[in-house]
Amino acid sequence: MAAVWVGVKGTVKDSPGFSAGRDADGIRKAISGLGTDEASLISILTQRSNAQRQLIVKEYQAACGKELKDDLKGDLSGNFEHLLVSMTLPPAVFDAKQLKKAMKGSGTTESLLTEILASRTSKQMKDVGDAYYTVYGKSLGDEISSETSGDFRKALLFLANARRDESSKVDEPLAKKDAEHFPLFNMYQNMMLYNAGEKKWGTDEDKFIEVLSLRSLPQLRLTFDAYQNICKKSIEDSIAGEISGHLEDLLLAIVKCARNTAAYFAERLYKSMKGAGTDEYTLTRIMVSRSEIDLLEIRTEFKKLAGYSLYSAIKSDTSGDYGNALLKLCGGDD
Repeated sequence: MAAVWVGVKGTVKDSPGFSAGRDADGIRKAISGLGTDEASLISILTQRSNAQRQLIVKEYQAACGKELKDDLKGDLSGNFEHLLVSMTLPPAVFDAKQLKKAMKGSGTTESLLTEILASRTSKQMKDVGDAYYTVYGKSLGDEISSETSGDFRKALLFLANARRDESSKVDEPLAKKDAEHFPLFNMYQNMMLYNAGEKKWGTDEDKFIEVLSLRSLPQLRLTFDAYQNICKKSIEDSIAGEISGHLEDLLLAIVKCARNTAAYFAERLYKSMKGAGTDEYTLTRIMVSRSEIDLLEIRTEFKKLAGYSLYSAIKSDTSGDYGNALLKLCGGDD
């Protein structure tokens, strides 16, 4: 399972000369006694891969008879606690917990559902669905069904079902055919509707949702190009012009991820630190979940977007142990 969660552009890699027993002991020493040695916790947990952290968790439980995450919760607080506890979880469990949080209580955090479901591969979503069932005893699809509605729900369920084609092969005629369904978003393209045998006006969200949720990312990029050729406008402009609300946000997120996943996350990080307050919850989630996959690419995209490095943004926006741990995950200045 671990392999599909590791990319070549991560900032966190397996630590050479790793010993789970030695690290578990180091962590025990850092949190036992009167004060906490935060620096030791940071240097161990942020510099080990998730696979290695899972071994530390096992060793810690065996040696101390307690769960590491519980001891961290008992010893730390605030954003720093949330960050380190997040790092002790397997990636699929971490995502499952984020999704649960998004659907808990009286409102639904649609932006969080959108971020995770739009950006994960089918293999990852399958792992998340399994983890969700293991942790909560409920199916992710059932929870999404009861917490969301309409076309937004339909699109989320397509994504949660993890049926996106993962192959790198592309099919040009299919791209053109798919693109010809999309002009249902252009009132001036009504002739196209009739040619396609669609004797109706308005937007065919179903077809749109289906194509964006099921086609491979390289295939989608080809479709977006075909669409641009047919309609003389970008797929993003059409979505923004014809769809609104949470469905618009979700479809645009899928398009952004299909075009450039790292750029999508760079934008999310930029927004989490822009303006008056910092959205630490989003900042933590992205830094933890992308640190072994594509954080190096995200750093590059962040600098392009912001004009300054992700490292300097984190440095000026966060402080204390929380800030130090994030800087270690970031892995360097650009």
